[in-house]
Amino acid sequence: MSRLKIAMLASECYPFAKIGGLADVVSGLSRALHAAGHEVIIILPKYAVLDAEQHGLRPFISPLSVWMGDTQEWCATYTTTYGGIPVYFIEFERYFGRPGLYNDAEFHNYPDNAWRFGFFTRAALQLCHEIGFAPDIVHAHDWQTALAPAYLKLWHWNDPVLGGAASVLTIHNLAHQGRYPADAYAYLGLQAANFTAEKFEEFGELNCLKGGLYYADLATTVSPTYARETRTPSGANGFAPFLARKGDHYLGIVNGVDYEQWNPASDHYLPNHFSPHALVGKATLKLALQRRVQLEPNADIPLIGVVSRLVEQKGLDLLAEALEAIMRAMLVQFVILGTGEKNLEWYFGPLPERYPGRIGSYIGYSEELAHWIVAGADFFLMPSYFEPCGLNQIYALKYGTLPIVRATGGLDDTVRQYDEASGAGTGFKFVEPSARSVYDTVGWAVSTYYDRKPHLRQLMATAMHEDFSWAQQVKAYVAAYEQAMTNKRAL
Repeated sequence: MSRLKIAMLASECYPFAKIGGLADVVSGLSRALHAAGHEVIIILPKYAVLDAEQHGLRPFISPLSVWMGDTQEWCATYTTTYGGIPVYFIEFERYFGRPGLYNDAEFHNYPDNAWRFGFFTRAALQLCHEIGFAPDIVHAHDWQTALAPAYLKLWHWNDPVLGGAASVLTIHNLAHQGRYPADAYAYLGLQAANFTAEKFEEFGELNCLKGGLYYADLATTVSPTYARETRTPSGANGFAPFLARKGDHYLGIVNGVDYEQWNPASDHYLPNHFSPHALVGKATLKLALQRRVQLEPNADIPLIGVVSRLVEQKGLDLLAEALEAIMRAMLVQFVILGTGEKNLEWYFGPLPERYPGRIGSYIGYSEELAHWIVAGADFFLMPSYFEPCGLNQIYALKYGTLPIVRATGGLDDTVRQYDEASGAGTGFKFVEPSARSVYDTVGWAVSTYYDRKPHLRQLMATAMHEDFSWAQQVKAYVAAYEQAMTNKRAL
């Protein structure tokens, strides 16, 4: 395997900017590629919320000239290193000097997001040109940087630095496609002739992801099952024909996870640690978690954790519909952490008052509390309508916290169904997206907790030995990069 040069373009990367799993994936994959001997750089926006002093950012090239359509913009750049990897930041106050990454405090998307992230993508490529970094692969993530494959082919095809780069576009969630008014198109500089239904146009609007997919040398998504689901009309959010057109140039690779951050034996967020061979620490942590979220401290009551964005995709309306019946029929506790849509916040927020000692909830986000829940709960619930990959269920496996999930996307790929006859498996899955299914499957898990203790211990041991490390998954990405390079040469 040859040493590759990879430019990673993304809107998020842990620990600099994080809203969801995208940040963890970009960080973990980049470091795994670096550890495998490849040369990687990461390029991110310099958001106002980023603590430059904390992360040791240093001024770099300033000013940097970036042409957008017929407009010349000027920005500044900064740099630091993370795990031995150079990380560069594009500073442009007009677009990134805001309190949110994608939306305002009311959860409304910024209306100029197409301008913002189109500019960032052009600036990131221009930075590669300026520093002479000639990548074998430009790896773009989601709609925010999906224009990179188009810019490479339309603007940089004869560039001595970027002309040889193949492009890989990873789709983390097809529900987010970067659809914005068509009046952004001229600014983006993608040529009027390309504003067609085959490329960037969709019902008179701009679709960034669709155009990027057209130009990408290879497209990936974050699990094999989601790759299959998104080739069907019901699971593709209108993209089925475009993904079908990619043929075998579209494939699914399950996300890896960073076991340095998510490991019960060393997790720095936890007050005590444990391992598959020493589970006393998990029981101690469960009691500490119960006290922290004002639940009855009782090691003998099953505790179900939820850490999620409170949005429709995650199926938490199904939990809300089933929860009253669950609390009436089962002796069980819940701890819920999340933020998002106001109707879900308004429902889950007051639950501790209605069920004191039985339900704890925290509306907002706390990385520390997320680790406590993943580690201290007995079960971890993810009733998603769809889930491209999901990371929390993989984290939960490592901590012996058994997932209760809907069998969709990466949840289906990473959780193995409990076999009540043998005790095999790693969790509990259901198929139908309904409140009844949530109720029944939670009941199945709770009955296993009370009535089949040997199976519970077997499930936990099996789960904790699962390996979804980036060291395993990076091999699939390197193969994808090599396929992208072959595809580019074949054009």
